This record gives sequence, structure tokens and C-alpha cells, in this order.
Amino acid sequence: MSRFLKSAGFKILIVVLVALTAGSVISVASRSGSSPVTAAVSVVFGPVSKFAGSITSAFEKLPITFKSSSYLKRENAELQAEIDNLRERLVGHEQLIHKNEFYKEFLDLKEDHEDYTFAEAAVIGRDAAGHFGSFTLDKGSGDDIKVNDPVIYGKYLVGVVASVTPTQCTVNTILNPTVNVSCYETRTREVGYVTTTVELAEKGQCQIPGLSARTAVTAGGLVCTAGVGGVYPRDLIIGTVEDILDATLNISASAIVKPGVDFSQITDVFIITNFDGQAQ
Repeated sequence: MSRFLKSAGFKILIVVLVALTAGSVISVASRSGSSPVTAAVSVVFGPVSKFAGSITSAFEKLPITFKSSSYLKRENAELQAEIDNLRERLVGHEQLIHKNEFYKEFLDLKEDHEDYTFAEAAVIGRDAAGHFGSFTLDKGSGDDIKVNDPVIYGKYLVGVVASVTPTQCTVNTILNPTVNVSCYETRTREVGYVTTTVELAEKGQCQIPGLSARTAVTAGGLVCTAGVGGVYPRDLIIGTVEDILDATLNISASAIVKPGVDFSQITDVFIITNFDGQAQ
């Protein structure tokens, strides 16, 4: 190889290539009016420039916009903030609807029973370990709340005040086996009392035990307070009959009752602090 590079033939080849390149440069310069140096650069790097230009043109035609990571992060943060704002507005709207329904039912009840005195209260705690739906309210003896005051949601009975401090009170719902409420079924006018067991409370149900074996109460019947005993006023809605169970020996029957309110979802209630016929 080194012998070839030193040969006369290789030297002649180099002279010919240089002469051809010089001729091209002179030809280009003579046509364009540019200097020989400029023409030489054009001849040598022209193909490279054309190739680079074609690459740039191809990228310009792509439908992609390249943005810096900081710009994308800022844009994502702005979009997330807008989404969070819309969610907050939606929650506020739903809470407003809930409040309107809550107060509408309350006003209907107040118009029908002018003798009722109410105290509005909010749920501030729940018995997470229990199965009976007990909860704590933000009103107490300082707000004229007393033990055995009935607690309602609209026209529905929730339960009864079980204990009171100056600023708070605890409510036992009708899912608590210690709570017994005199009642009647609106269609048949049959009377009884609503109570529950641990097993039923875990299913969110109450019962009316001791009904006649020939009871006319059927599923779908509405159960209301009877007002006996002076703890609960008459005609508050307790719930709806779901089923009738026959007792052993066909002596009596029990009605399974579904409360009219989901106690786990309650956030606001009214406490009836006074009504005509209330036991003192």
C-alpha cells in the first residue's frame, strides 16, 4: 500500500483531481461572480448544506410542537388547579341542593306542628366501632338540649338524645336495641312498637314484634310514631315495612322495618326540644 502511495501513478491521479476541482471552482466563480474561495466552499459543502436543509424542512412539516419540560409542568399544574376548582364548585353545588331539601322538609313539618321547638345541629363525630349508627352533635345543655329529646331529619325520626354535656350531645338512633318507639302502620292502623336486635341492626333494619298472626300489615306499609309515652311526638315517619316474619307456633308475627334515613350519611339534623305532650 505504501508503495502505491509513493508511485508515479498515484501522484498523477492527485494532480488530475486537483485540476478538476480547480476547474469546477473557476467555472462556478465565473458564473456567480463570487470569489474562488467562496466558490470552493460552495462546491465542497453544497451537498452537505442541501442535506441539512432537507432535514430542517422535514421537521417543520411534522405536526408536533416540542415544548420544554418546565413549560409542560406549568401547563399541567394550571390544568390540575382548574380541575380542583371545578370539583370544589361541584361539591358546593351538591351541598347546597342537600341543604335546600333538608330545610324544605323541616319547614313543612314546622308548618304542620307549630307547637314544636327546634334546635338545628351538625354531626361532629360518629361511633366508628359500633353497629348502631350513634353519633355526636355540636349542641348541648347550653342550647336547651335534654336527654330523651327526639332527633329528626325532615319528617323522619332518627333517634333520641342519650347523653348531654354543655356543648355536645350523643344520639342513639333507632338502630340501637335500647331504643323503643311506639308506632302504627298507616294503612291498617295496627299499633305496636319499633325496636331492633344486634343482628337486625347490622343489616340496617328494625322490627315490630308481637303483631297478630293474622296481621294485615304487608310489605311496603309506612310506619310512623304513635306518640305514646311522651318521648316522641306523633306522626314522625320511622320507615317502611320490608317483610313479615311468622313467629314459632304461629302465635304472632314480626314486621321487618327499613328506617327512612341512612344514618351513616346524615350531616345535619334537628332536635325537637319541646312539643305538646312531651314528658317532663
